[in-house]
Amino acid sequence: MSEVQELDKFKKSFEDFRKEIAKVIVGQDEVVKNVLISIFSQGHCLLVGVPGLAKTLLVQTIAQSLGLDFKRIQFTPDLMPSDIIGSEVLDENRHFIFNKGPLFSNIILADEINRTPPKTQAALLEAMQERSVTAAGHRYDLSKPFFVLATQNPIEQEGTYPLPEAQLDRFMFNVVLDYPTYEEELEVIKRTTSDQQPVLDKILNAQQIIEYQQLIRKIPVTDNVMEYAVKLVSKSRPNTPLSSQSVNQFLAWGAGPRASQYLVIGAKCHAAINGKYSPDIEDVKAVALPILRHRLVKTYQADAEGISIEQIIQQLL
Repeated sequence: MSEVQELDKFKKSFEDFRKEIAKVIVGQDEVVKNVLISIFSQGHCLLVGVPGLAKTLLVQTIAQSLGLDFKRIQFTPDLMPSDIIGSEVLDENRHFIFNKGPLFSNIILADEINRTPPKTQAALLEAMQERSVTAAGHRYDLSKPFFVLATQNPIEQEGTYPLPEAQLDRFMFNVVLDYPTYEEELEVIKRTTSDQQPVLDKILNAQQIIEYQQLIRKIPVTDNVMEYAVKLVSKSRPNTPLSSQSVNQFLAWGAGPRASQYLVIGAKCHAAINGKYSPDIEDVKAVALPILRHRLVKTYQADAEGISIEQIIQQLL
């Protein structure tokens, strides 16, 4: 099968996947699209929203539709790194054996990731970047495919530990969930207060996902699109040759090279789901907001003047 035929097949699988998720999740089309793009781009996703917006349900539904092994880790202030990675225990023959933690799964739901101290948050760093963990001097490879879908509550900041920049940078997308519309909320209530449970079909398996991830990487990108992505990221860095006066004024820190990588790979996937065989500048713009949102740090002046990160990104675009 040619790459063009494979991309057509991928587009159909993606549409089937979205329809399957819509059996359970009402609305949130943009959120679902971004989470799926991050999965097929081999990225991780941070979901930010107030309680009750079906963040956990969305992740569970995706795992079910993909037929992947799924583990949920509830992050709490007393959670230790060994509770996630696993630990060495003595067996009956007095030999140390490694008891694998919940991280050894395909999809990890890191629920309320900002509720746990940095020591435990950092336990995810190696897993997210290297797809492996090190325990007692031994390296263990994680299952493939491997995704971390983390949720974060933007309110109730007491007793939370903000994610460090290095951790945030590991997430491809920062997706903000908003309240449903009146019609969507009405539909949610109808579905959730009856005894009918939707039956989900498995659309893809682990091997097919890995093949599609490799297919996305093979999509060619023209030089002008690549240059646009790199220039967009460069413009976000204050006091550099490409930065504007407003960036110098309102940003303390810009995005790193990982943002450029994610913009290109995200644009490739966005093009593929829209039936294109190569991304253009519009595809880069379509994924820019969730990729840059958590990589830019505002100055105190921006806060004082009520300038949001989203407004700064729109100016960059």
